[in-house]
Amino acid sequence: MTTGTSEDDHAVIAVRAVERLRLAEARLARRRQADSGPSENARAAMRLILERADDGLNVTPTEIAHALGVSTASVTGMLERLHLGGLIGFVANPSDRRSKYVVPFDRSADIDAIDPVTARIREFAGDLPAVTIDQVAAFLDRVREVVDAEGA
Repeated sequence: MTTGTSEDDHAVIAVRAVERLRLAEARLARRRQADSGPSENARAAMRLILERADDGLNVTPTEIAHALGVSTASVTGMLERLHLGGLIGFVANPSDRRSKYVVPFDRSADIDAIDPVTARIREFAGDLPAVTIDQVAAFLDRVREVVDAEGA
């Protein structure tokens, strides 16, 4: 029995869903910027810093810049604002005196509170079967690769 929907139709459905997601993310970024809260990059940096700390790993400002795809000068200013806001600190790298690690100050900070959208997405993902999650993640990783490669 066939549903009458071709593979091309399914591809169009997926492409339109990704486009709606990209538009929604752009609207979210504009709203957040207008709210004068932490920038999208600052939130991404905090997630990275907390994830690394939770994994028992250190992260340098240069690694943060590379992960975010921004200049080290941009990261320096952003980290200074996060530091002044009491969210992060700096510790010396014992193997390289010229380098420092970025560490979270408040380990009781809820990573989901930094980005409530991520908390909701995690909630939805918890309702999916593991095989579906793997397929969705693989698809989104491929979409991300296309987006990252654009203009590079």
